[in-house]
Amino acid sequence: MTNPILMTGATDRLGGTRGLLRTGLVFLTTVQFIVGCWALLFPRSFFDIPWVGMRMSYNAHLMMDYGAMSLATSVVLGVGAVTMRQTMIRTGLAVYLVFALPHLVIHIRLLHHLAPGQRMPLLTLLTAAVVIAVALLGLTGRTRQVS
Repeated sequence: MTNPILMTGATDRLGGTRGLLRTGLVFLTTVQFIVGCWALLFPRSFFDIPWVGMRMSYNAHLMMDYGAMSLATSVVLGVGAVTMRQTMIRTGLAVYLVFALPHLVIHIRLLHHLAPGQRMPLLTLLTAAVVIAVALLGLTGRTRQVS
């Protein structure tokens, strides 16, 4: 039995399910890569974003760890986007969601650390990150075995 490749009958252009899935994976990969590099290489600058620091104590070690974790996530999402293998795509999205969903919940619990005008934009972005990943996961349902 071979590893299934996502086959939807759609071309690999930006149209169709396969193209939409690849575009979404590339988007998540890019965001994770940029955020990861920023937090790893410039932890203080990253922490100084009000949504990140949330008026709490700075910890360079945690910021760099977060950056490294984000880079690792970008790798598995990127492999899924390049190979379009169902197993890799689902694994990448699962890894991402294991982070993104608790991340959203944590920020909901810590909203009191933000100014009122900062709360809704943050929750919108973090919720969108979860919804995008769940929607992409739903697009992986149709497969065909490739010999």
